[in-house]
Amino acid sequence: MTESELIKGCIKQHTGCQHILFERYAGKMMSVCLRYANDTMEAEDMLQDAFIKVFKYIEQFKSEGSFEGWIRRIVVNTAIRHLEKKKIRFKEIDDHSNDAPKMDPSTYSHLGEEDLLKLIGQLPEGYRMVFNLNVVEGYSHEEIAEMLNIQPGTSRSQLVKARKMLQQQILQLQKIAV
Repeated sequence: MTESELIKGCIKQHTGCQHILFERYAGKMMSVCLRYANDTMEAEDMLQDAFIKVFKYIEQFKSEGSFEGWIRRIVVNTAIRHLEKKKIRFKEIDDHSNDAPKMDPSTYSHLGEEDLLKLIGQLPEGYRMVFNLNVVEGYSHEEIAEMLNIQPGTSRSQLVKARKMLQQQILQLQKIAV
């Protein structure tokens, strides 16, 4: 079944098409949710809420861009709204952004994707959200600020702190591995 046929079927609320669409995209979108969530159950809740929105608003997809990208945007926005309900606290800006440890790029080479995702998952929620939105999803600090109702400078500082914390975690892992 083509993507276009699938979308048309979902617009007509055919449960078979909805099932196929979910099966086709749920795995990738669960990975997105896991980057934002504190645990698997929270990620599953985010995913379920996001797909409810996908099915509710699917007729608004204009076929002007990637359908997967459209779904991803809904998933990211759903994850953000879910976390907003928890009243995420963004750490205050400090002026120690230049004291991050200097790392040789080869330090990262022994880490796999799963290792990096675990480290990202251990970041405080505010750091993790800004890191994911900027580094993984590619949003600018201005876009992040608008999405999260914060200042662009807060987004920038959260990213600096997230990177610093990740570097420190990687250095710790490197010391353990040696």
